[in-house]
Amino acid sequence: MPADPPPPPEPPRVYPDIAMSRRLARVTDDLVRIPGTGIGIGLDALVGLVPGIGDVVGTGLSAAIMADAVRQRVPLHVLARMGWNLLVDALLGFVPVVGDAADVLHRANRKNFRLLERCVIENRHVDASARTYGVLAVAMVIGFIAVALALAGLLIWGLVAGLGALLGR
Repeated sequence: MPADPPPPPEPPRVYPDIAMSRRLARVTDDLVRIPGTGIGIGLDALVGLVPGIGDVVGTGLSAAIMADAVRQRVPLHVLARMGWNLLVDALLGFVPVVGDAADVLHRANRKNFRLLERCVIENRHVDASARTYGVLAVAMVIGFIAVALALAGLLIWGLVAGLGALLGR
């Protein structure tokens, strides 16, 4: 009897488009270049100037890139790195003026997009049949976002309490 023919090769993995994350990273971190510096400023730096509220908006925008990473099934350690970048971004929002300048240099969304893009290009992903990936990835993203939003909430509470003390209330 002739041997069975080898199985056909697996078709290349088709990734959903990550163009939305690319545009979001550009708009939030590199929308306009500071002439002569090569440093970009985006909406994240501008909304970050509004204490607390800007951090909430920035976290929401950053969450979209992380959601795209979950859809792409990036490895959990990469997702954890992205979450760390998000938390550093949120912590920088606590420091008035200096934190905003540091946030421009940190560029969490650009870093997170590059991590996502590298995983897509290198075809690094968690097997689609891994059942626990979705639960762990979503829990991880929600956890990082919850901590970032809690930090923003603490900042807002501190500002309101500080203003109340200044105004004698």
